[in-house]
Amino acid sequence: MGEFSFWGGLAWLFALTVPLLYLQRQLHREIQLTFFLITRHPTITMGIFALLFLPGVFLHEISHLIMAWILRVPTGRLSLLPRFLPDGKVQLGFVETDPSDIFRDALIGAAPLITGGILVAYLGATRLGMLPLFEAIRTYNTDLFWAYLITLPELPDFWLWFYLTFTISTTMFPSESDRRAWLPVLGIACGMGGLAWLSGVGGWLSSTLAPLFSQAIQAGIIISAISLALHLLLWFPFRFLRAIFQGNMKIIQ
Repeated sequence: MGEFSFWGGLAWLFALTVPLLYLQRQLHREIQLTFFLITRHPTITMGIFALLFLPGVFLHEISHLIMAWILRVPTGRLSLLPRFLPDGKVQLGFVETDPSDIFRDALIGAAPLITGGILVAYLGATRLGMLPLFEAIRTYNTDLFWAYLITLPELPDFWLWFYLTFTISTTMFPSESDRRAWLPVLGIACGMGGLAWLSGVGGWLSSTLAPLFSQAIQAGIIISAISLALHLLLWFPFRFLRAIFQGNMKIIQ
């Protein structure tokens, strides 16, 4: 993927993550609408939708559970069954954990993003062979890009790895409840960084942590790029299918 400066890498990460989050919602909507137009039944639609994303939901909830066990936070029920929430949203799964301090709550909430991100990066690089595609894009080598793209489906078990990587990438993001403790922890981290800078050790701390942050940002760029590519590849066919079924329904009516 090449070398990035810290701020340049941060800009790339932001430029990839924002459209990814938007496209994720749009793709979920297209999938649900397509299944609803086929079944004409909301409960059956949500059942199919939940079954489609079951591997990713399983990893998401198990990640919460294992992190809670590691941090010695008591846990309750684990569910992989979808349910409608009072605000009209659908919850594909959940795991109950006892309230804890904000640091452990933040780590438990971030667990699916950590495990999901690692798996997406690994599968995308080793099983889907997507890194050469991004290198071709980075170097503006269109011939190499199309050559790699055409040969991707010939990889062993490509469609299985494609499906697993997609379901993990689209369910790895923490929910609103998972992110509750992030803001206070971020505020504390910024406050401690400010105190360190004022005390005269900010320069040393910055030079020590900057390489770690840069590596984390580059990993995030790879994960976001792989996830965005998978969502784009699926958005077009589902958008097309939804348009076809919607058009057929209007003709029948």
